[in-house]
Amino acid sequence: MSAHLKSGARAVADIEQGRLMASVEIAAPPDRVFRALTTAADITAWWGSPDQYRTTGWAADVRPGGPWRADGVGADGHAFSVEGTFLEVDPPRKLVQTWKAAWDGGHETTITYRLELVEGGTRLTLRHEGFADRVESCRGHAEGWERVLGWLAKYLVPADDVRYFVCRLLPPRPSFALDMNAEEADVMRQHAAYWKGLLDQGAAIVFGPVADPQGPWGLGVVRAPSEEKLHAMRDADPAILSKRGFRYEVLPMIRAVLRS
Repeated sequence: MSAHLKSGARAVADIEQGRLMASVEIAAPPDRVFRALTTAADITAWWGSPDQYRTTGWAADVRPGGPWRADGVGADGHAFSVEGTFLEVDPPRKLVQTWKAAWDGGHETTITYRLELVEGGTRLTLRHEGFADRVESCRGHAEGWERVLGWLAKYLVPADDVRYFVCRLLPPRPSFALDMNAEEADVMRQHAAYWKGLLDQGAAIVFGPVADPQGPWGLGVVRAPSEEKLHAMRDADPAILSKRGFRYEVLPMIRAVLRS
């Protein structure tokens, strides 16, 4: 894609109307941006920063009337949550959802994302309304959205110094591939679907089981802008979330040579 896009996210609060507008232009197609706004693997990877807060979980039924919820932890260690309901889902052009944040007194507001194809990528415009006379909340959310959309743009268009990692998923026991039970097999299906999503997003380069004589294990090669983002991807794997004894060994690659 040609890079004719303006750089940087911008936001402005309309105090009198109790709403804010924010926008960013991203050198990625609208369908990729839409996925980054609606999938757990993406959201837990990009939404947050170690010096601010980190989104640790995201669950959603992405359809009109479907609920969604995000959980996270601040830099001070305090947990937080925000939730709502999808009102309109029109991929990859528009997404409307309610927003009810625990830190905002449980007030319900409404967010509208609009994604427009432009030369070089996508123009994302966000409208957040319903603040009424809550001036400080409106101003605070404007500052927050400018920061959040900046994180999104940086995630989708990483710097040239993106790093590559080898991830080895070790099963609970050497014989796991041969004697897994039905529940464990279901976890493996979820694990494979999760990694297929990472592959579709471009975060994973390759993945699959390795026939080690000592017992099969899973291999994945991923790219991430930082170890923090890599850890977020790792921790969102259904195999890890299952609490069934899986664990990852992760090694950074000194140098990665990719096929052009």
